[in-house]
Amino acid sequence: MVRVGKLFKLITLVSVLSLNWGMIATAESLDLKIGAVNAVKLLDEAPQKDVALERLKKEFEGRNRELIAQQKEAQALEDKLNRDGAIMRESDREELKRKVMGKNRDLKRLQDTFQEDYNIRRNEEFRKLQEDIAKAIISLAEKRKYDLVVYEGVIYASNRVDITADVLKLLKAQHSR
Repeated sequence: MVRVGKLFKLITLVSVLSLNWGMIATAESLDLKIGAVNAVKLLDEAPQKDVALERLKKEFEGRNRELIAQQKEAQALEDKLNRDGAIMRESDREELKRKVMGKNRDLKRLQDTFQEDYNIRRNEEFRKLQEDIAKAIISLAEKRKYDLVVYEGVIYASNRVDITADVLKLLKAQHSR
């Protein structure tokens, strides 16, 4: 009885190995053309990224200047309170404290709103950049007849399948138009 169990396990193992070798042989016979793209490198080196950052800078520079002016006003009031508070009348000191607290509260609200608005716009620009990269990858893959291109989540890709430089060239060409 023990021999039959071992024989069954051996037959099962041979069947599984045969199936695996068959699948490998089938994949090799298909002669697939596979490419891999380094997402981090593309996102870092694409010229469209610099354009997006410049667009954000221009869009938010006025609000940033206003925020800096508000910070200076709040700091000036706080400095005055620290410098003159001890020699001021009690009522004047309390009024100045309320002004400082109100100014700091307003400033905090402005900073939070600014940060939220900036993050929303940055994410919009990032999504647009990702769309541009995806379109460039698809365009290159179709032009060069790739069967499969992997983009995010690649742990390793040899130089033979890495098409990042080609996609980057395409993005630069599209940017210069």
